[in-house]
Amino acid sequence: MRRTAVLLGAAVFCLAAPAQSFADSGMAPKAAYCGTDGATGLAVSATGNVSCGAALQAAAAYIKAWHGAAAEPVQVRRAGITWQCQERPGDPNPYQVCVDAQDHSRLVTLSS
Repeated sequence: MRRTAVLLGAAVFCLAAPAQSFADSGMAPKAAYCGTDGATGLAVSATGNVSCGAALQAAAAYIKAWHGAAAEPVQVRRAGITWQCQERPGDPNPYQVCVDAQDHSRLVTLSS
């Protein structure tokens, strides 16, 4: 039940995030699977030149700061990087994404 609430709450965060554009290559960049978030068990993956260590740190910081308040984006800072995190609708399940505030090609995704 708590996991469902976390997933539903996190989905709302990503609704206001800017869409990612991949017009240069015509295709989305590959994501690397980094493991699972210890608090939620959600899968964590990194896109762009984000290391798995940085991705797991950003994911953990987001989950800690989130507190189930799904209406607003959450900003976290880890390893000198500011991440804008939010939940987005998915098919069939919502997912969370954190975008590097300085380089929008750098993404951390949390999904079930």
